[in-house]
Amino acid sequence: MYYIGIDLGGTNIAAAVVNERFEILGRGKYKTRCPRPAEEIADDMAAASRDALKEAGVDISEVKWVGVGTPGCANPVTGEIEFANNLQFHHVQMGQMITQRLGRPCYVENDANAAAYGELLAGAGVGCKDMIAVTLGTGVGGGIIIDGKVYHGYNFYGAELGHVVIVFDGEPCTCGRRGCWEAYASATALIRQTKAAMEAHPDSVMWEKAETLDKVSGRTAFDAMRAGDAAGKAVVNRYIEYVACGLIDLVNSFQPEIICMGGGICNEGETLMAPLRKLIERDRYSRYAEKQTKLVTAKLGNDAGLIGAAMLGRLIG
Repeated sequence: MYYIGIDLGGTNIAAAVVNERFEILGRGKYKTRCPRPAEEIADDMAAASRDALKEAGVDISEVKWVGVGTPGCANPVTGEIEFANNLQFHHVQMGQMITQRLGRPCYVENDANAAAYGELLAGAGVGCKDMIAVTLGTGVGGGIIIDGKVYHGYNFYGAELGHVVIVFDGEPCTCGRRGCWEAYASATALIRQTKAAMEAHPDSVMWEKAETLDKVSGRTAFDAMRAGDAAGKAVVNRYIEYVACGLIDLVNSFQPEIICMGGGICNEGETLMAPLRKLIERDRYSRYAEKQTKLVTAKLGNDAGLIGAAMLGRLIG
């Protein structure tokens, strides 16, 4: 039996065919190009799924169900995306839309919850009962596993970790608040911080790495730092402090066995992770405890959300 997992992001739509051993057999990918009507996005989600099926050599009749990981709040019981600020979705019946297009049952879950579930099943969280997965992407996603189960909150809005405020009355967030962790620690925030530093430092190596402001990415400041650029180093150091601030709050609040980090920024590896660990070790309340939370990179990388989404029927069905 096979399963389709769809990772609906603010930038990309990714789909994968997954087997019983959590192996990805085929993939499809489209640009999200939001904001645009949910029906159009659902069309591309179905198209990405068909591309994945073609690559895998699997017929849709062999697929048991489809799972979707989405930003924002998803009701896994009804398949509705109740609110996703980065997609500008309000009460979108995505489960029904995908079922109509692919003819298979569809389960919908928050993308960070799906990624956390994927890591629990087949990645860094195998064998853990209490863990948190954090994804640094267009936004900041969080998935919480307590006693081996995904934590939703009683209204399915739980674990929106990116919208915990770390700077009172700080940068505006797309959710409507100011100072959210997402507004400082997402890849979007890092790009904004990099552009501001480039404008303030016209002689920075960041200009050489990006050429123009339109080409700035999450790697620009890191690449400039590696080239010895002081302005790039300052951007990276400050960004790491913002990320660490939220992680320390999670450690102090939940004391999970592990926090696993995913998302494109985590491709920086130990350049990112090593200083994060030092800041957590310095500032965590549990500094004298015998057992300590471990900060690790998600083993499945960006595939965590795809695998977790593909297996949602185990949780919801």
